[in-house]
Amino acid sequence: MSVRWGILSTARINRLFLAGARQAPEVEVLAVASRDGERAREFAAQHGIERAYDSYEALLADPDVEALYIPLPNSLHVPWTVRALEAGKHVLCEKPLSRHPAEVERAFAVAESSGRLLMEAFMYRHNPQTRRLCELVAQGAIGTPRLIRAAFSFAAADPADIRLSRELDGGALMDVGCYCVSAVRLLAGEPERVCAEQTLGGDGVDVVFAATMSFPGGVLAHFDAGLALAARDELEVVGEEGSLFLDDPWHCRSPVIELRRSGATERIELPAADSYGLEAANFSDAIRGRGRPLLGREDALGQARAIAALYASAERRAPAPVPEDDQ
Repeated sequence: MSVRWGILSTARINRLFLAGARQAPEVEVLAVASRDGERAREFAAQHGIERAYDSYEALLADPDVEALYIPLPNSLHVPWTVRALEAGKHVLCEKPLSRHPAEVERAFAVAESSGRLLMEAFMYRHNPQTRRLCELVAQGAIGTPRLIRAAFSFAAADPADIRLSRELDGGALMDVGCYCVSAVRLLAGEPERVCAEQTLGGDGVDVVFAATMSFPGGVLAHFDAGLALAARDELEVVGEEGSLFLDDPWHCRSPVIELRRSGATERIELPAADSYGLEAANFSDAIRGRGRPLLGREDALGQARAIAALYASAERRAPAPVPEDDQ
């Protein structure tokens, strides 16, 4: 039996979520809400969605909607996640859930007390390319990993872009850099210390962000992210015996892993798969008791702690530790 979903807003990213949802029999998108009723109705008609609401509150009150996808601006993620959970909905919230660990703790505490599921939406984590990368590292394909390098950037040309708004928790680290942080954590564990620099733009957000992260066992990672840089997306894991390189690690539209060792390159090609559809299917299966959410409380907390430490380092222009808890 499929899970009946609602979407909170008519954000542009919805087109990607909906395209994936159409490929997942576990998912039925039943409703959409906007603060502009006409926009909600137009969006629903365009995408074949049965119900359109002129307020977020009205969607939360629909008893037929079981799960919500929340693609709101970053600063609204936790407030509306909490309201949705309290209304009895399961929540898939777009990344990053929050840059504040205490807010992540609060959201998951509400999920637990309400008996509902909450997952942070890092869609690339659900893609077979990501899973295969982790398998290759675990199998020793490059020997002991020593260095991880990641990049994600593009140029935000519109001054009104919400990603350039400080009030809405915009910035390069929050928008694209969080993918880099997520990936290096996936491969190396939780960081012990970070050292970051940023260039400010917009109305005071980081438009270029670069950092080095130190992990247990001597693993180092460095990444850069930007809203004022040429389009780039790369991930590389370097070990003692070789390296693994991904030219499309986040969108996974052309999934290929290059295994470079002994002076030769082996291309490991994987079938294309819709990450958004896999993500929605995973969460729907978890709601029906057919599995577990791929990402849970501890991963979201680790992500928030790392982001908080990175911002602290960049603002102080000094290395910062990453606490193991929020005390």
